[in-house]
Amino acid sequence: MTMNYQAKLLLAGASLLASAIATPAFAQEEEGSAIDALTADIVVTATKKKDVENVQAVPLAITAFSQGSLEAIKVRDLQSLSYSTPNVSLDQVGTSRGTANFSIRGLGVNSSIPSIDPTVGVFVDGIYMGVNNGLVFDMFDLGSVEIARGPQGILFGRNTTGGAVIINTGDPTPDFRGKVKASLDGPVDGGRGGANFSVSGVVSGPIVTDKLNFKFGAYFNNDGGYFKNLFDGSNHGKASTEIVRGALEFRPAETIRMVGKLEYFHSKGDGPSGQNHGIYKRDTFDFAIDNAGFYENETLFASHKTEIEIGDGKLTNIFGWRNYDASTGGDIDATARFLFHSNTRFKQEQFSDELRFNQRFGALDLTTGAFWFTQKLRYDELRFYPTFISPLTQYGGGAQDHDVLGLFASGDFDVTDALTLTAGIRWSKETKDADITYIRPRPACSIVDATCPQTGKNPIIPTENNGFSDKKTWESWSPKLGAQYKFSNRAQVYANWTRGFRSGGYNFRVTNANAFELVAATRGFSFDEEQVDSYEIGAKFQTDDRKLTLNAALFRTDVGNMQREINQASTSGVSQSIYNTADAKIEGAEAEVRFAATSNLLFTANVGYVNARYKTVKFDLTGDNVVNAADLSLDLPRTPKWTYGAGVIADFPVGEGSVTGRLSWQHRDRYAYTDSNYGWITASDNLEANLAWKNGSGLTVSIYAKNLLDEVQHGGDTQLGTAAQIPIFGGPLSTGVDVPFGANPKAGSFSPLNKGRVLGIEVGYDF
Repeated sequence: MTMNYQAKLLLAGASLLASAIATPAFAQEEEGSAIDALTADIVVTATKKKDVENVQAVPLAITAFSQGSLEAIKVRDLQSLSYSTPNVSLDQVGTSRGTANFSIRGLGVNSSIPSIDPTVGVFVDGIYMGVNNGLVFDMFDLGSVEIARGPQGILFGRNTTGGAVIINTGDPTPDFRGKVKASLDGPVDGGRGGANFSVSGVVSGPIVTDKLNFKFGAYFNNDGGYFKNLFDGSNHGKASTEIVRGALEFRPAETIRMVGKLEYFHSKGDGPSGQNHGIYKRDTFDFAIDNAGFYENETLFASHKTEIEIGDGKLTNIFGWRNYDASTGGDIDATARFLFHSNTRFKQEQFSDELRFNQRFGALDLTTGAFWFTQKLRYDELRFYPTFISPLTQYGGGAQDHDVLGLFASGDFDVTDALTLTAGIRWSKETKDADITYIRPRPACSIVDATCPQTGKNPIIPTENNGFSDKKTWESWSPKLGAQYKFSNRAQVYANWTRGFRSGGYNFRVTNANAFELVAATRGFSFDEEQVDSYEIGAKFQTDDRKLTLNAALFRTDVGNMQREINQASTSGVSQSIYNTADAKIEGAEAEVRFAATSNLLFTANVGYVNARYKTVKFDLTGDNVVNAADLSLDLPRTPKWTYGAGVIADFPVGEGSVTGRLSWQHRDRYAYTDSNYGWITASDNLEANLAWKNGSGLTVSIYAKNLLDEVQHGGDTQLGTAAQIPIFGGPLSTGVDVPFGANPKAGSFSPLNKGRVLGIEVGYDF
C-alpha cells in the first residue's frame, strides 16, 4: 500500500465517521451482540410450511443465515458464503461478470452459455431464477440466506439436483427504522489497481398503522479496478453498480398478508482479467491484454406474495417477473495481441407463479402445490479473429422459448411423538423450442434482432448448414422418501432418498457445425436430461442453551446421463460441446460445529469430503478420439476432495458499546475445471478478518480484510489453440503437450483472475 492510498483511505474513513456521528438519532432498536445473533434460533423457509421452522428441527442438510448472522460475518456477496459452508462453492464464471457458477456436493456447471441449466437453483424471494446470469453481484438488505445441500426437486423443481440457494430480501417493518452504510477498500500490495467504494441506505416503516408498511433501499458501488493490466499499465476490473429496491406490505385483514417488491439493477465495467498460463505463472496476478473488454447488465425484477390463513392452513401464492438485458466483450486469447476477442448480447424475460397450500390434518402435515414458469432467451455471440485465422467475424447464437408445469405434494406423518415419516412426489413437464444459428464466419446478423438464419447453407462456407430449429418436451416424476427420529426438540437423526432431474436442452454455442451435425445424426440436436438419485443420513444436535451445535451428514449420489460441456482447443480458439457423457457416483461426508465457549467467545468449524468418480463414460473426454480407461480415470470437474475451515468470533462490551473481532479460514483442494482435466483450479486457503466497534446509539465502524494470504485464484481455466495445435495463443510457458493437472498448457489458456488481498473500512449507522 502506498502512503497516498493509505492517506485517502483514512481520510475517507474519518469523513464517513464524522458524517455518521452528525446524523440525528431516531428510535434505536435494541440489538444483541454478534455472538447472540450467531447462537440464536434461525428459522428457515425451505420446507414451505405454514410456519417457519428452526433450522435444527428440519431433516435437511441446510446452513442458514439470519439477518443478524449475515451482519455478524459481514457478508457482502454470495461468494463469501462459500467460506462458511462445507462442500459448497458459490463462485462466478470468470468469462461473464455476475454469472453464477455454483456447485454443491460435486454437482455444478462451468459454463457461461445461457441455455445451460444449473444444478444449484437460486431462488430470490421465492422466485426461481431461470438463468445463472446476473446473480453474483454485491447484495444488501438481506433478510436471510439458506443453502440447502442435496436434491430439492420435490418442493423446488428441476435444476436443484445439487441443492438450492434461497435468498430472502428484507421485508417492510411495522416500526420505523433504517440503516446507512459506506465502505472503502482496495488492494494493499504494490503494483495493483484502485479503490472500491460503496454506499447503501435502507428505510422502512408504517404508512397506515397495522395495515400498510413500506421499505425503500438504494445501493451504489464504484470499483476502480483491482488489477494492473501490464499491456498499458491501466487499472483493470473497473465496475459500477446501482441497485434501487422498494417494497410494500399490505394486511387487509388479520388472516391476509401481501408483500410486493420491485428492484432495478444496473452494472457495467471492464471485461474479464484474463491470464494466459502459456505466458504467466499460475501463482502471480500478472496478465497483459490488448482489449480491456466490457460488460453491462440491466435487470428489472418484481415479486408478489399473498398469504391467506384458512383455518389451520395457509394458502400461499408467489408471482414473479424478471427482465434481464446484458452485453459483454472480452479478450479471450488473454494476450497482448489481437488473436481471439468475443462479444455477446443476451436478453431474458421470465414469468412464474407458484400456488401452494399447507395444513396439518392430525398427525399429517401436508403441502401441495402447482408451479408455472415461462421464459424467453435470445443470445448473440460474435467472435473476432485476425484474417490469418478467420477472414470474417463469426456470428451466431440461439433463441429459446421455455415452458414448465409442475405439481407437487409432500407430507410428514408423525408415527409417534419422536418418529416422523416423509413422502413426496413432483410431476414436471418441460418444453423447449429452440432456433440455433451456428457461430461461424457469415454475414452480419443478430439472433436478438431475429435476423440470423437457421435454414439453408452458409453463404460463406457452402459445405455447412446455417443452423437448425428443434422442439422437445421432457416429462418426469421426482419422488422422495424419508424418516426422522427426534430424541428431543434439539436432537435428531434422519435419512432420506430423493430423485431429481436437471433439464435437457440445447447448446447456444455451436462453433463446429459439421462435427456437431455428425453427432446430432445419432444423438439428436438436444442433450437429454440428467437424473440424480441421492441417499443421505444425517444427525443434528444442539444443547438447550444453544452453546453447542453439531450437524453431520453422509451422502451418496448416483448421476445418470451426466451433462458435460466439453472444452476443446480448436480453430475457433475454443470449442464447447454439450453432451450426455457419463454415469457417475459421488460419495461424501460433511459436518459443522459451533461452540460458544463463553458469552463473549464463539468457535466454528466445518469439514466436507467428496469422493467422485465415473462409473461409465460414453464420450471421448481426453480428445484422443477413443473412449477408454484414460477417460474413466479422470476427475469429475468442480469436485474438490476436501473443504474445511474454522473461525473464531470474540465480542466484548466497551462502555455502552462493544468491540467484535472475527477471524475465519477455509481450505479448498484443487479441482478439475474441464472434463479433460487439462484445465484446473489450484488449492486455496482463504483467510478473512474483521474488527468492529459499535457504540450505544447505532454507529458501527469496522475494518476488514479479505484473502489475507493473497491467494491467486481463477474463475476458470480453458485451453486455447488451433486445429494444428500451433501455440499461437500461448507463449514461453506453453509445453506443446496437454497433461491432466499440468502446470502449463499445451498452447495458451483463458484463465480469468479473482481478486487477491483486500483491506477496507466500513461505517454504518442504524436508526
